[in-house]
Amino acid sequence: MIELSARAVHRCLMANRLSAFIFGEPVADRLPARVRERIAAQQQQSEKLISWVQMALVLLFAGLWLAAPKAGMNPDVELVPYALGFYFVFTSVRLIGAYRNALTRPFLMISVVIDMALLMILIWSFHIQYMQPASFYLKAPTLMYVFIFIGLRTLRFEPGYIVLAGGSAAVGWLALMVYAIHSNTEYAPMLTRDYVVYMTSNAILIGAEIDKVVSILMVTGVLAIAVLRAQRSLYRAITESTAAQDLTRFVSKEVAARITGADEAIEPGDGESKVASILFTDIEGFSTISESMSPQELASTINAYFQAVGEVIARHGGVILLFEGDAMLITFNAVSPSENHATRALDCALDLQRLCDTRTFGDGVRLPTRCGVNTGPVTVGALGTAESLTFTVLGDNVNIAARLEQLNKQYGTYVMCTQETVNACRGAYQFDFKGEITVKGRASACQVFAVAAPED
Repeated sequence: MIELSARAVHRCLMANRLSAFIFGEPVADRLPARVRERIAAQQQQSEKLISWVQMALVLLFAGLWLAAPKAGMNPDVELVPYALGFYFVFTSVRLIGAYRNALTRPFLMISVVIDMALLMILIWSFHIQYMQPASFYLKAPTLMYVFIFIGLRTLRFEPGYIVLAGGSAAVGWLALMVYAIHSNTEYAPMLTRDYVVYMTSNAILIGAEIDKVVSILMVTGVLAIAVLRAQRSLYRAITESTAAQDLTRFVSKEVAARITGADEAIEPGDGESKVASILFTDIEGFSTISESMSPQELASTINAYFQAVGEVIARHGGVILLFEGDAMLITFNAVSPSENHATRALDCALDLQRLCDTRTFGDGVRLPTRCGVNTGPVTVGALGTAESLTFTVLGDNVNIAARLEQLNKQYGTYVMCTQETVNACRGAYQFDFKGEITVKGRASACQVFAVAAPED
């Protein structure tokens, strides 16, 4: 029993490998609703394109029929105009439905069958129009349009419609062949095995007609497999794209782009050294302010604050790497390139100060914000385990910026920076030298400045 079970498992694994080799790696059994919505939207756009191509084909058929000489045709039989007229009306309805997103799956399946049925009826009518035996239509080059209709179904990226189109075409051609063989008209068809006789007369070569059916089925199969493989790749791409968009709601778009655009998967410890400017912010007395608020009021107030300051930060080219309570870690030239990053960091800090001095959040709450800015070499990279990573900046210069933000409380200031930032910045500011201060966690002292915007 164990041996039989092992063989069954082995066969199952082999079947799965073969399926993946032919059809591509399968996607998740159940795609998230938002992914299905994006796929459905793309399919709706495809249906519009398909409808326009079909309309172009109708007009092409009509143009070719009008341009074709009418000599030798039966004047009492005019099936082509009626068929083209019906197809034009049907395609117009389909086009309107595509733009109204009203095309249901049953309607689309029926439309595929109708496409092929109309084409086969047109081909069948040729022997009546030209007053020839039924075998006459088997040599009509109009058969080539079958492959156009099959190829048209690839635009929707659903192999089922391709198989339905190819299957309908194969059944239709077999029906035409059988009708020609058993036709009881005065032009009794002749079966032959001679290829020359077949090509130079109305004789029927069974093998040639079977070749056409096989060609239809082979093209259908190849296209269906190709589309299924592409469909699975598309679904994975849309899933990953949706995940990347969702990721930007939790991390900055610059970090998300760096993660999703990496040539190789980011591993713990991957990082690089850069000269950057670091800005730390923290709301003054936020713990006291939040004590008087309900959880809903607190969430509404802090969200309004983050929305407003986020716009200021984005305007100056800053990248928010970390939210910690009401505090933020913002980088300039660490994740994405930023010229004059020290100037941008100080401009951003001063604009944040102005914003918080002049605006209230939530139910009229003022949130004065303190900032610490430092410039110097930092390490930008990923930390954590193989299963859980965080993208951040590390180094002594990051710690100094954090300590400067806290030092504002001691001096009653709102923006402080180091000598390195002063040296690197190119803007006009008022710097107030506070001395060489040994910030918490460091043995050596820093030259520290309070920063203010120049007076008008």
